[in-house]
Amino acid sequence: MQTLTLEQETNPWEAQAARFDEAATRLKLDAGIWKVLRYPSREIIVHIPVSMDDGSIEVFTGYRVQHSVARGPAKGGIRYAPDVSLDEVRALASWMTWKCAVVNIPFGGAKGGVICDPKKMSQGELERMTRRYTASLIEFIGPEKDVPAPDMNTNEQTMAWIMDTYSMHMGQTVTSVVTGKPVNIGGSRGRREATGRGVSIVCDQALKYLNMTPESTTVIVQGFGNVGSNSAKLLWDKGYKVIGIGEYDGALFNPNGIDISELLEYRARHGVIHGFPGADAADKDDLLTRKCDVLIPAATENVITSKNADRIKARILCEGANGPTTTVADEILADKGVFVIPDILANAGGVTTSYFEWVQDRMGYFWTEDEVNQRLERIMIDSFDDVLQYAVKHEVNNRIAAYMLAIDRVAYTTKQRGIYA
Repeated sequence: MQTLTLEQETNPWEAQAARFDEAATRLKLDAGIWKVLRYPSREIIVHIPVSMDDGSIEVFTGYRVQHSVARGPAKGGIRYAPDVSLDEVRALASWMTWKCAVVNIPFGGAKGGVICDPKKMSQGELERMTRRYTASLIEFIGPEKDVPAPDMNTNEQTMAWIMDTYSMHMGQTVTSVVTGKPVNIGGSRGRREATGRGVSIVCDQALKYLNMTPESTTVIVQGFGNVGSNSAKLLWDKGYKVIGIGEYDGALFNPNGIDISELLEYRARHGVIHGFPGADAADKDDLLTRKCDVLIPAATENVITSKNADRIKARILCEGANGPTTTVADEILADKGVFVIPDILANAGGVTTSYFEWVQDRMGYFWTEDEVNQRLERIMIDSFDDVLQYAVKHEVNNRIAAYMLAIDRVAYTTKQRGIYA
């Protein structure tokens, strides 16, 4: 594998491409199919004018990248952040293709983003920007084409605006154009907790595989947003000992375990986790390298790099976030014998339940939360087993195994369908 500079190492598109190339090489992938799968099938850039509250007009740049539609409509979140870039959206779109293929659901990958600082925008400004962004993409999205979902700094409300805008253009209510909607307008029960639930299910499977028990397993979670907080709560409910929680502006640590339901109540009251009486304040960067059995990075990409990978002391690394570990760090962790549950498997609970939401919208018939969770559990366990079998059979680490499994599935369908001329 070629060596990467730190800048390349943390470029999500380069990182994704390096892993893709390694997996494709091991699969002896046909050169033509390799070219087809290595690049997105469509990249859309839109510049959207928005009337701001003070009467001025601001122009925002938005992206939507559709990586593959071989196995079904494209699927992927929309993020609002100041540092959104085309490379990041490209990488996330291809990750979505592999993620959907790992859990074997009939979607391809897409991703969207708008360069903005949502923290500095009013609700009205965000709504107008979202609706204009949706209108600019109207020909490219739809239940059979590309189904967006929430991601960083977007939520159920954002999805409701997109669904409404799309429906207005279609002249009828189309709930299945997005997932991650509020339950009363076609959202799925269990969707909000789904990614964290998926993380907790694969942790259970890893413990079984490594002959460990929840009671004697310590957990550190980095990031306490949707994925991190739900993962922590579900693992704590199952008897795991959660000893550390990290946030972007600080961390908590208690070697005897943190009561997660008390912490969630504290955060609901105060808006932050800092000052929580049930744990000591800790350094957020230190937290990643503290001794624990399970480390769950659930914040952003590139938190485990060549700079700190050699100091990771976890037995299991379960990736709640997308791309938290760089390719160079992967090799260091492999040498240390860390059992990695890669992002395209670990956090696929979200897209799996999004798939359930899309199915329910199209049927017009909705499942109970128990039904949703049972179906999710079945898929996550099967996918974990598939990846593990691939790793053993091909003598590769879990990440390359997950990529090989995913690429194999997408390549097979691409070949079967043939190239339309």
